[in-house]
This record gives sequence, structure tokens and C-alpha cells, in this order.
Amino acid sequence: MRTPTKLLSLAAASGLLAAAATSAPASAAPKKQARAAWAPAASASIHPGVQMYTEGAQCTANFVYTDGSGATYVGYAAHCAGTGEATDTNGCDAGSLPLGTRVDFVEGGSLLGEGTKVGSGTLAYSSWLTMQQRGETDADACAYNDLALVKVDAADVAKVNPSVPFWGGPVGIDTDGTSAGESVYSYGNSSLRAGIELLSPKQGTSLGTDPSGWSHPVYTVTPGVPGDSGSAFLDADGNALGTLSTLALAPLAGSNGVGDLSRELSYAQAHGPIAGLRLVPGTEPFSPVL
Repeated sequence: MRTPTKLLSLAAASGLLAAAATSAPASAAPKKQARAAWAPAASASIHPGVQMYTEGAQCTANFVYTDGSGATYVGYAAHCAGTGEATDTNGCDAGSLPLGTRVDFVEGGSLLGEGTKVGSGTLAYSSWLTMQQRGETDADACAYNDLALVKVDAADVAKVNPSVPFWGGPVGIDTDGTSAGESVYSYGNSSLRAGIELLSPKQGTSLGTDPSGWSHPVYTVTPGVPGDSGSAFLDADGNALGTLSTLALAPLAGSNGVGDLSRELSYAQAHGPIAGLRLVPGTEPFSPVL
């Protein structure tokens, strides 16, 4: 039996703050299947780490994805479109906004201002909605499967680059989990940091993989805070490890729960509405140096 853990969704709280301001392993897209050209990483305005606003709630993008038709998607956490409380972390019964909900990509959002909208998209997949439609009964999936995908508007696709800022990558997908003590890397973009980019890159340590394989508790400097929800985690080799989902209040106070991307993406590929869904590798090499 899993040790009970008190979890707090990182996006529901950030929505309040924003309002105050006004099963086979998943696979990455082979590079030969990628779009002919992405925006240069240095100038792209839509990328992993960009802020995403959904009806006032602010989250952080994880990775870029594509499908069989060549459409482009940006991922964040399913709970970023949640309609319940910050403690509603069971995706099999928590409320969610519907598919088709508009989502904005924003630079520079903070408690002092709304930032600059750099693009938009529509909610195209939610693990929460999919699990509820299927009547999912796997308790671990219900607790940890926390991935949503936003289809980028056609007019904004030319602004997209799939590389994780600062670290580069992803180079592929981690399919075998992490061991205790393994280094992990992330890039959060919470509006609580008031646009201080030096606080966005985060390096930390995995505490191992949950026995279910669905989650990786981690400690990072600095820890994930409201607004970082959905952000990308890379393993020590630059593979896409997971998506930031929860802040643990007990028993590992201050740690974050990272949903396993291999399982989340496999679930979306098997049960979601997007045919040919794939993760897109970054155009920039992985460089784990602070």
C-alpha cells in the first residue's frame, strides 16, 4: 500500500493569484518526422516553459507534441483546466473545463501585470476528461495521470520551438523511471517569480519512482510553486521524464510530484482523440550545466 501523501494541486492556487492581478512505452517523434522548420530557439515565443493561462489560472508549458496530420500541441497539466479546489488531485472525479476551451500563451505574466500574449490555442486533450469518460478504475492513474494538450492556433505555429529553455532537449523519453539520488532538471515560469528568469531553471534530485511507476517525487532548488504546474522535467540524460503535478505537504514536505510522461503519453496515445500523437525532440542539445 502506498504511504498516504497530502497533495496540493499547483494550478488551482495560481488561478486565485492570477485573478488578483486583474500500455506500450510512449515514443518521441523521430526527427525525420518533425516539421520542416521550427522557429529558432533564441527567438521563439512559444516553447516549453512559456506561461499558459486558462480562464485566469496560470501554468507552465512542458513539451511540444505533434500528430499524424502535422498539427502542433503544447502540453501542461490537466489540472490547469480544473474547476475545483487546490486539493482536488484525483483526475477521475475532479471537475474540468471542456475540450475546446481557449488557452493563451503569455510572456512576463506576474502579480503586477498580465504580461504579453504571444499566441493562443484550444484544449485538445485532457487526461482527466478521458479517464472520466472511460470510467477509469486504476487508482494510480487517477492520482497521477495529469497531462493536457493545447493545440496551437495555425497562425501561431511559426512561433514554436520544442527545446527546453536553458537546459536544451528533450532528446527522447525516459521509459525506465529514476532511481533515488538521480539528477533531474526543470524550467518553471510561475507568475509569482515576477519575471525573474534566473529563478526559472531548477536542478534537483529524484527521490525514486513510485511503485506504480506513475510518479516521481523530487526535490529541486528552488521547489515548484503555484504557476509552475505542468512544467517539464528532464532526467540526467536529457530525456523527458515528466510533468510537474503536485506539491507534497506530507510526508515529504516541500517535495514535488512529477507525473511520468511515458505513461501519461501512452495513455493519451491509446485512449485520446489525437491520432499519431508524438513528443517532439528539442532542436538544442541537452546541456546540464548551471
